[in-house]
Amino acid sequence: MPSPPADSAQPDQRPCVHKFGGSSLANAARLTRVSSILRDAGEPAQLIVVSALQGVTNALVALSETPDDPTTALADLLLRHLALAEASADTMLHDWLRRDFDACAMLLAQARGADCDEALRARIHGRGEIWSARCLQSRLRHDGRDCALLDARDVLTVHRHELGAQVDWPRSQAAWAAWRARNPNPHVVITGFIACEASGADTTLGRNGSDYSAAIFAVLSDARELTLWGDTDGVLSADPRRVGEAMSLPQLSYAEACELAYFGARVIHPQTLLPAMRRALPIRIRNSFNPAHPGTRIDHEQSGMTAVKGLSAMPGMALLNLEGAGMLGVPGTAERVFGALRAAGVSVSMISQGSSEHSICCVIRDADAERAAHALRLAFADEIGDGRIQGVTLTRDIEVIAAVGDGMIGQPGVAARLLSGIARAQVNVRAIAQGASERSISVAVGANDTTRALRAAHAAFLLSGQTLSIGIIGPGQIGTALLEQLRAARDRLRHEHAIDLRVRAIANSRRQWLDAGGDLPADWRARVDSGASADLAAFAAHVHPGHLPHAVIIDCSASDTLADRYAGWLQAGIHVITPSKRAASGPLARWQGICMAAARSGAQMRYEASVGAGLPVIQTLRDLIDTGDALRAIDGVLSGTLSWLFNQYDGSRPFSALLREAHARGYTEPDPRDDLAGMDVARKLVILAREAGCALDIGQIAVESLVPPALMALPRADFLARLQELDANIATRHAQARARGCNLRHLARLDAHGHAEVGLAEVPDSHAAAHLRATDNLVQFTTRRYCDNPLVVQGPGAGPEVTAAGVFADLLRVAGNLRRNP
Repeated sequence: MPSPPADSAQPDQRPCVHKFGGSSLANAARLTRVSSILRDAGEPAQLIVVSALQGVTNALVALSETPDDPTTALADLLLRHLALAEASADTMLHDWLRRDFDACAMLLAQARGADCDEALRARIHGRGEIWSARCLQSRLRHDGRDCALLDARDVLTVHRHELGAQVDWPRSQAAWAAWRARNPNPHVVITGFIACEASGADTTLGRNGSDYSAAIFAVLSDARELTLWGDTDGVLSADPRRVGEAMSLPQLSYAEACELAYFGARVIHPQTLLPAMRRALPIRIRNSFNPAHPGTRIDHEQSGMTAVKGLSAMPGMALLNLEGAGMLGVPGTAERVFGALRAAGVSVSMISQGSSEHSICCVIRDADAERAAHALRLAFADEIGDGRIQGVTLTRDIEVIAAVGDGMIGQPGVAARLLSGIARAQVNVRAIAQGASERSISVAVGANDTTRALRAAHAAFLLSGQTLSIGIIGPGQIGTALLEQLRAARDRLRHEHAIDLRVRAIANSRRQWLDAGGDLPADWRARVDSGASADLAAFAAHVHPGHLPHAVIIDCSASDTLADRYAGWLQAGIHVITPSKRAASGPLARWQGICMAAARSGAQMRYEASVGAGLPVIQTLRDLIDTGDALRAIDGVLSGTLSWLFNQYDGSRPFSALLREAHARGYTEPDPRDDLAGMDVARKLVILAREAGCALDIGQIAVESLVPPALMALPRADFLARLQELDANIATRHAQARARGCNLRHLARLDAHGHAEVGLAEVPDSHAAAHLRATDNLVQFTTRRYCDNPLVVQGPGAGPEVTAAGVFADLLRVAGNLRRNP
């Protein structure tokens, strides 16, 4: 094999090798795209290795193995290739294709005879690469790029080996040098997949052989780089058909690529990597359908950016287990196991043995399972007969999941992270193995559990620890504002703070929309309205899938029925956030059950916006108590409506006139009695009291209603017509307060003994509530530390935007806690 060239100050004139798979060459439009890719690369010399057109090799293999007349199928293949000749306006290619397809028909006729050999089959199976190479050369010439054409059988010599086709490097190198001397054109189209043996007989390099061809010619030509063009954006972190969150990996080491390929990933065949590894040849995996994407670079560099780079699954496996006390301390048992399997022609993919030597299990291909089990029963017949070995057990429908990454080397806790992620998905691991290189960990799981386990493992390693699957119930004013805030902040949070917020479900009282990805579309409301009927069980199950690490349900409704579900959601590990007061101020027994469920599961219950909208009222109270302070009193103006009314009222205008103005501005509820009765404020005080450790129910609060009993029973319209009946009482109370040098305010109060009251109160000018503005809320905490100068939280306490911001802040607190406690 040639050695790398000496360093030179001259521009690198070595060729670049490009290999295009069958999907990239399937029709005339794709050939045109390939031509553009090659032109835009701007490289001085290119070797272009091609596979057969998509599906052609499979068709030729099938035709060579069937006794049926191949005429119709061969005619269909011919029409596909003739369409490429017509697109290039190449009549010579048109005629050549017809002649060569006639020759192929003759070969197929021979293959149906009794004397068909491997060389003949190879001549048939490799015909597709000859056709596609001719068609691409024609397309490139049509586009003004002259290029030579090489049938790889004229250069490449291989010999058969139990490990596959092995290159005769000296002979191939000499043939390549001679061919290049006769064909100095810098651009060459080369057939992949096919080669010849030393005898001159045709042969092929096996499945994925065109990749191997490309690596061989890259070494023969001392290429700068090898690019394998396919239909994915490089190497993905997992199979995207199973893991929707799979991402393109920018870089892999040769060793990582080999491990992933061994365990079934659609990466690159290890045979392709060997020549590149020996020559330190960089390989790029790119997408011909998205050439702007840089794809994945594979080279000798190790990147420790993550412990695990990718995950792959090897399907169609079985678990073979030999177990018995008679194996303890007996040397040579493992040798007998693997000797018996080797004699039976069974390859072992994974081995796991307990340190007690009580059992040996291995993972094998399911197709070999019965033969392998029979071989072991024969090999250990005496031990099984006298009970020293319990027997041989065979478990079918197994898949092996491998986590691969150079970053695992020397890093503790990787296996624990893998297993805990799979356990979170409620998947049982049947066996586990880790090589001494520490570059991969493989686990055997049931085939029915593989997708769930893959998703969970992918989330554990390759998603942000703060990836949250979010479901939002109640997309009204607050819910809509929250969704827009999430949309605006999502990219920034992901890139700057590694917080990945995915809105995967939205529901109203009638309909719901469930999304697999989590990218909130602009037309989400239309999708909800046209979605399936609301089903909260299905909603919660979708929000909390096994493959995503954390789930959050945000309840922006005011439904008491939904509050009944919080404990169940929390018990299942779903975090709950709400601006509603229903849960935290509802029946004490229900609230205690919610808190117990959160404590048992570790899921978080957040409800900051239930008291002061966007104000950090509950968080401030928690901080005071958690740091050991002692609460003496809480005074609060907890209604934006009542705050505005009593900030404005000075006796110069009737209270009823101000109330009508507030109603017209939208400051009040549709029925102002909902504000004036004081019950909304009382619910907020219950929440604060419970947060402070008082087991308080709403019936224990002394609530003063500003609405006379006679007006409470009226229809709303009648009540609005009689608002002036409120004026006399308010005027009197205001005058009395002013006479004592005080201000009249609507306050909620809680003292150190748990006594709570809500209603009108007189406050001196020194009280913070005397200096509120507009609809400000205020909570004043008097504590042991803040006794002479109470701690005050003040600001807008109502409105969809600020309430949504309070909910959003709770969501970020959940994410922040996940960083500390993953």
